[in-house]
Amino acid sequence: MSRIGNKIIVLPAGVSVNVADSNLVSVKGPKGTLTQLVDSDMIVAVEGTDVSVKRPTEQKRHKALHGLYRSLINNMIIGVDQGYKKELEIIGVGYKATATNNVLELQLGYSHNIFMAIPTEIKVTTISEKGQNPKVVLEGIDKELIGSVAAKIKSLRKVEPYKGKGIRFVGEVVRRKAGKSASKK
Repeated sequence: MSRIGNKIIVLPAGVSVNVADSNLVSVKGPKGTLTQLVDSDMIVAVEGTDVSVKRPTEQKRHKALHGLYRSLINNMIIGVDQGYKKELEIIGVGYKATATNNVLELQLGYSHNIFMAIPTEIKVTTISEKGQNPKVVLEGIDKELIGSVAAKIKSLRKVEPYKGKGIRFVGEVVRRKAGKSASKK
């Protein structure tokens, strides 16, 4: 029994869902439009303001796809209605970030600056306040795209466990190691 797949998605005001013949689900809202190709076995039904995903059989594959596609459609609906936002924090002496025209420039302690092209669907901004760590803010309607871009940025300088330097999500807890013990006498 899929608990997630059986939940009904209630459409917020201003959001519409359209299902094409080839199971192409398109969601349109105030922030934009998203499309997702759903497996041909799954049945996506739109009744008024309710969207439901049904599976044809109790096969293991169908059970797995049931919850997956319900979650993907729900994420699309939330994205076009409210949008998604991820914040990354850059911790380290001399580490900086600037964004111009969807190109993110990072100074992360390497011998060269890193220039990263951000997809046009995502709005990137940087916040640099005195006494605070620089932050990179990613905003957009596609949750999957924002997550993958944030993971790519984070992988450029992973958080090291001794001093805690690197790129992390705001609010992320990093386990710290003790370091060297007292010297031998």
